Amino acid sequence: MKPNEQHKRAFIIWLAIYPLITFLTMSLGEYLIHLPLYVRTLIMTMIAVPVMFYGIVPLLNKLFRNWLNS
Repeated sequence: MKPNEQHKRAFIIWLAIYPLITFLTMSLGEYLIHLPLYVRTLIMTMIAVPVMFYGIVPLLNKLFRNWLNS
């Protein structure tokens, strides 16, 4: 992978993760606030990683295909 491609992929990951984590925090935050930090992090990552890997990143890869391959 060329260095420019790495920066593009990193941007796609950020573009996917920021809104997802924001959404999860807004929707689950009050339910998880009383749990220890490591449990909250575990729950959030158990949701975020599959959603990212199987849903958001493939969609963004399709949307940005031309830019990623240029």
